[in-house]
Amino acid sequence: MTDVSASPSGTFQLGGDLPVTRLGFGAMRLTGEGIWGDPRDPDEAVRVLRRAVELGVTFIDTADSYGPFTADLLIRKALHPYPDDLVIATKVGFTRQGPGIWTPVGRPEYLRQQVELNLRHLGLDRIDLLQLHRIDPKVPLEDQVGELRALQDEGKIRHVGLSQVSVAEMKAAAKITPIVSVQNRYNVTERDDDTLLDYCEEQGIAFIPWGPLGSGPLASDGGPLERIAAAHHATAAQLALAWLLKRSPVMLPIPGTSTVAHLEENIGAAGIDLTDAEFDTLGSAA
Repeated sequence: MTDVSASPSGTFQLGGDLPVTRLGFGAMRLTGEGIWGDPRDPDEAVRVLRRAVELGVTFIDTADSYGPFTADLLIRKALHPYPDDLVIATKVGFTRQGPGIWTPVGRPEYLRQQVELNLRHLGLDRIDLLQLHRIDPKVPLEDQVGELRALQDEGKIRHVGLSQVSVAEMKAAAKITPIVSVQNRYNVTERDDDTLLDYCEEQGIAFIPWGPLGSGPLASDGGPLERIAAAHHATAAQLALAWLLKRSPVMLPIPGTSTVAHLEENIGAAGIDLTDAEFDTLGSAA
């Protein structure tokens, strides 16, 4: 596919100074089953990353817990030295004890260790966007975000983001350091965080939806997703991504995959321009 590009999705300025294509790539699926260990086809994973950049993706989201570190090392293998316009966002705050097991740890010394390991594994001198993967309820928020602020002051982090948080938690963290992004589960059928998204839009904060391809009953035979997708000669997944891109100018979907074919399909969503009526139909049906 030669006519597919992420560019029609537009751009967003992370933190007011980092332009990225709004349709990015999430690296979680570049790992083994249960987001654990190496992928079934490491060579294809490398091809996926290189093809994403070829297709105009300038925003890649990863985390130290993916593998753990499997995704980070694949990104470095595939893309280092990195293109000047590529922004790599990563996350810290989860420990892994096996496939499908995720345990939040927000002790400052652990967060600092993981930032240092991210820098080493990604081959970076500074992380453009470091996101707290989860707030650890056992550690005061000011200690967790405060450590990230300290790392900012040391020049090891450029911008700070949060994941799976509320508006109140966003506001509390922003008293410690500016928060430029939030990463919560959100898609056309799971919109519990509409209030948070509206707040991000008001504040110019990036909203990075994880699980962006969810469509549930909308994708049933003869349903609105199928009908509108057919009108655009598109897939249901492409339409779900196009809906997100139209939902808000601060939305940065990061669909992930482990194959080049699926990557190209996802990126094709950037060129789909939903009408207001189509957008409303999908939103109300969900």
